[in-house]
Amino acid sequence: MTPLHLIAAAITFALTTVLTIAGVGAAFVLIPVYYSLGIDLRTAMAVALLLNSIAMICAQPELMRKKLVMFPVALPIIAIATPLSPAGAYVSKFIPKAVLLALFIGFLLFAATMMIFHHPKERERVPKWSALWLYGGGVGALAGFLGGMLGVGGGNFIVPVLVWLGFNPKKASATTSFVVIFSSFSGFLGHATLGHMDWGLLGLTAVGSALGAVIGAWLMVAKLNRRQVKAVIGIVLYAVAGKMVWKLLAYFAGHAKL
Repeated sequence: MTPLHLIAAAITFALTTVLTIAGVGAAFVLIPVYYSLGIDLRTAMAVALLLNSIAMICAQPELMRKKLVMFPVALPIIAIATPLSPAGAYVSKFIPKAVLLALFIGFLLFAATMMIFHHPKERERVPKWSALWLYGGGVGALAGFLGGMLGVGGGNFIVPVLVWLGFNPKKASATTSFVVIFSSFSGFLGHATLGHMDWGLLGLTAVGSALGAVIGAWLMVAKLNRRQVKAVIGIVLYAVAGKMVWKLLAYFAGHAKL
């Protein structure tokens, strides 16, 4: 145990609490934070992705108790997104990174604005199984392909699209958190074989991640209403877009690589 591990654990707890409310894993934020603390990039990627899975697993009991996870929607998302993620990564080789980043920023700004200011009519009835698989497959294709192409978690796409389709924001967030368990663990296995695992870092941050997930799930279920959950999701998406804009500006200024 080192002071670095304690700092990383505290940051992990705070970020996981907020991002669990939004239903997206914290890896996309934790990876650059860990790296800025001096942790090896491959190790940061492996640890952060595993923490995603741990956090979302810990959040599930509360979410399932309230029956917020829409399994008929989640399963086709997982089934379609998994094979399309590598396809998106392959296509990205033929598109300039700056163009990809600009497109992603545009999507995030649009999605965040819709989450905060647009209030679609919530579905009064649960769609039939055939429709649910159609929605889930479509969302999975979008999240898998674009997530793989842009190198980011598909949860950033899944939540706003499900809300736009008329699903309750809490159910959209909870369903996405279930999907993140599988997508993040798959990514962890890929990175773990290429980097050294820091078990001290993993142990402490896992505790912070688990606690943050439990508290975040409780806040989302018991303390926040529909509009507040949408606002949190929108703010998270704006924050991600801001981070991407900063990275793009640094690239054009010659201070960073994409």
